[in-house]
This record gives sequence, C-alpha cells and structure tokens, in this order.
Amino acid sequence: MTPQLLELEGTWEEILTHASELAGHRVRVTVIPDSEPLKSAEECFRQGWHEAMTGQTIPLSELWDGIDAE
Repeated sequence: MTPQLLELEGTWEEILTHASELAGHRVRVTVIPDSEPLKSAEECFRQGWHEAMTGQTIPLSELWDGIDAE
C-alpha cells in the first residue's frame, strides 16, 4: 500500500505550526512567487457568481472528459 501524501499550503509561519507532525519526515518545499497575489474570497465569489449567471460553466458530466488523455 502506498503511503498517503500530505500536502500543505500557506505562509512559512502557517507551515511551521505543523512542525511537530512533520518532525522526522522527508518534506519538499516549493516557494511560490509573490508576483501572483491571491484574490480575496469575495473577489473569487463574485467572479464565480458572474460566470454562473452568464452561462460560463462546464456541465459536471463533462468536467473530467479527457483527463486521462495523453
């Protein structure tokens, strides 16, 4: 059985709060550039609402079509 991977994302300070559970384990750290600021929850909601109201959606039945294509 393959061990389950744990994926954490956040600021360094947020990741450090998990130090005790990560102690003794191998970890990989990827630093994400600040050039891509995160949108606020309100901004994300507004964008999603606009897309839903203007028909810019993908039917759930088609969402994963071609995911396994090479």
